[in-house]
Amino acid sequence: VIAIEVDPELASSLNRFDNVEVIIGDAMKQDFPHFNKVISNLPYSISSPVTFKLLENKFDLGILMYQHEYAKRMVAIPGSKDYGRLSIAVQYRANVEIIEVVPRLAFSTPPQVNSAIVRLVPRLPPYEVNDVDFFMKFITAAFSQRRKKLKNAILNNAAFLGINDKALEKLPPDMIDRRAETISPEELAKLSDILFEEKI
Repeated sequence: VIAIEVDPELASSLNRFDNVEVIIGDAMKQDFPHFNKVISNLPYSISSPVTFKLLENKFDLGILMYQHEYAKRMVAIPGSKDYGRLSIAVQYRANVEIIEVVPRLAFSTPPQVNSAIVRLVPRLPPYEVNDVDFFMKFITAAFSQRRKKLKNAILNNAAFLGINDKALEKLPPDMIDRRAETISPEELAKLSDILFEEKI
């Protein structure tokens, strides 16, 4: 077992176990050693960066605790109020499911929110995109204005995406007249690929 702990006092308490190697440091600044499984009660304030840093590595299984609201966004499907950039970005890289909700009163010092235990199983992407970095920028732009139609969200983020207004003419009108929250990841991927070819 390899543990990463930023608090030296907590880290020292693990030294009594013969099968535990303790790395004292900040998980966001620390290079992860090779691992095949990960279990963690993540600090909720850095849930996203730690999760995506983990997903840059090859591993078999993650059992991770998140704030319940965050976990619901991870597993959300198109058309639901929690569906968005996080849902697509995580599900592009892994199968994800909530396996248990943990009420706040289950903790000896109760936090302000409920938590959820999530199973994360990395896998190959279920669909292809021409450029992953551009796709991630595109879904960020698409969900930046959830109440607007997709075409308006794209127009308002044209500079961010590196495209001009005419690029929208290449996109299916019926699709960009919808809100991003109603569009499947696969459909968004196709739109992203079209815009990627139109980059200036």
